[in-house]
Amino acid sequence: MENNINFKDYITKMAQAARIASLELANFSTAEKNKCLKAIAKAIEANKDSIKAANNLDIKKAKEDGLSSAMIDRLTLTDKRIQGMVENFEQVATLDDPVGDIIKSWERPNGLKISKIRVPIGVIGIIFESRPNVTCEAVSLCLKSGNAVILRGGKEALNSNVILAKIISQTIGEQKFPYKSVQMIDNINREIVNEFLKLNDYIDLIIPRGGESLIRAVVQNSTIPVIKHYKGVCHTYIDENADYQTAENIVINAKTQRPGVCNALETLLIHEKSAGAMLPELIKALKSKGVEIRGCEKTKAIVNDINSATKEDWSAEYLELILAVKVVKNIDEAIKHINTYGSKHSDAIVTNNNHNAAKFMQRVDASAVFVNASTRFNDGGEFGFGAEIGISTDKLHARGPMALEELTTYKYLVKGEGQIRS
Repeated sequence: MENNINFKDYITKMAQAARIASLELANFSTAEKNKCLKAIAKAIEANKDSIKAANNLDIKKAKEDGLSSAMIDRLTLTDKRIQGMVENFEQVATLDDPVGDIIKSWERPNGLKISKIRVPIGVIGIIFESRPNVTCEAVSLCLKSGNAVILRGGKEALNSNVILAKIISQTIGEQKFPYKSVQMIDNINREIVNEFLKLNDYIDLIIPRGGESLIRAVVQNSTIPVIKHYKGVCHTYIDENADYQTAENIVINAKTQRPGVCNALETLLIHEKSAGAMLPELIKALKSKGVEIRGCEKTKAIVNDINSATKEDWSAEYLELILAVKVVKNIDEAIKHINTYGSKHSDAIVTNNNHNAAKFMQRVDASAVFVNASTRFNDGGEFGFGAEIGISTDKLHARGPMALEELTTYKYLVKGEGQIRS
């Protein structure tokens, strides 16, 4: 059947329908959108057994294909995770709606009254891997912000994503929303993605969620603007006057609480005046948690039963229990190292020196900079946004956790009384 499909026609029709739906969707009130989100939550809860049955097909295929246990875990929809999807829609319904907010307004000397207001972006394409709950996160945020969305999940979650999209589309239709506001690409041929990424006449933004290879492939092939982060090479720097217990708690949490995520710690930097006293106990605590340490020569001189770090380790995103450790001369060397090898994601300093804290915050180039706190807090929920569609390390148009406000743009409304320009 796939061989008979004209991939360009297939995806172009979806994009054209999404464009039409987006123009309608932008006019729905906050109350109508919230009602729709709550209805979707109820529909997912009511169809839990069907969702689990579809998910079991994906899990069976994943095991047959020899996917890793970590991949299968991300793929699996337990009762708890399905309930989390239900709660996601309910929670987003409680969030403030940014659409229509007046960012700024002013009056010109000639009497023109100008307002800058938030509006939906339009049509958003989301390409993601593994986790079918991304379908619900993306849909909830896009609908609340008035955007139509086209989703393309990984082939390993095809059955799960299709059943979720079917339930959501049916529900929004019952709520008198444009049926094509939410569409799922149900064909796994990669050629469709290549055509998808060229439809800049209809799609306004692409958001890839997944590994670095996926994101780079999207960026290289897209003619549509892409918001992304390639990887999370996150640092924690322990200053010369840091409190030891505070530093240990932060480092252990940032590295081991959930090592396979983009805001987990990958490189530890420590001031040479703190290293002798702190590193032996800190590395011992990390190793007790199963962390492999890869240290610089100065680190190995202090703790010799660790592996040697290579230059490649300084830019590595391990996403597992491995930590690179480097002893630095001072805060300036730490900042230079971070800005050289980091990924502009999440970086932290542990210090009791307010001057050094301010210097670190000002000079480190990252989407989020922390003082005496774990990098694991770079998250939309932890920032109080309620939910997120991803974390951006770009500088245009969004940076850091992307939530409802980042799924809007703006336009100017200009009111006059017959003024003409001379």
